[in-house]
Amino acid sequence: MPPSAGVAPPRSHRLRRTSARVDLGPIARYEIRARFRAPLPFVFRWCTDYASDDGRRAQEPYERRVLERTARRVVLEDLESTDHGWAWKRTTVTLDPPDHWRAESVGNYRWFRLDYRLRPLQDGTTELRLRGDRRATALGGRNPSRTALERELVDLWARLGRSLEQDYRAEARRGVRQEGRGRPTVPG
Repeated sequence: MPPSAGVAPPRSHRLRRTSARVDLGPIARYEIRARFRAPLPFVFRWCTDYASDDGRRAQEPYERRVLERTARRVVLEDLESTDHGWAWKRTTVTLDPPDHWRAESVGNYRWFRLDYRLRPLQDGTTELRLRGDRRATALGGRNPSRTALERELVDLWARLGRSLEQDYRAEARRGVRQEGRGRPTVPG
């Protein structure tokens, strides 16, 4: 009979409460900027078209599942095998077109809250400003320094930016407008 049927698990399987408090350190706050050689509508569409191949595009080892997608919300889960076991997170993304979206994520290694804002620049490029709060969990250990975390994010967005710009150039060569990565439509 499952424990939910009113039978308590054996004493050896119960979680023990301790008075020891784990110091997770402060919430890490950070901000980065990235610039893309593509117009704002394309950048917004590309960045918010979450898909199962996002880990490959970011050159990261996680697996992604998109659980829900509406015009204003996306829910996804990421799973990654690490030396210490699985790292898992669930992220809820709130879309605010044409230039803003937010993500809140909880997982076994950390939680975070991210705010993404796009701004068109006069030369036809688009700037992304990413601000975030991140807190490690007891399993994840302390946050890296602000400098280290921002450097990691700058490197990530440089890789993503190369993929975004490659997709934009390919779309421009074909004369095709894409509703999302991998779903091209001929302009009407």
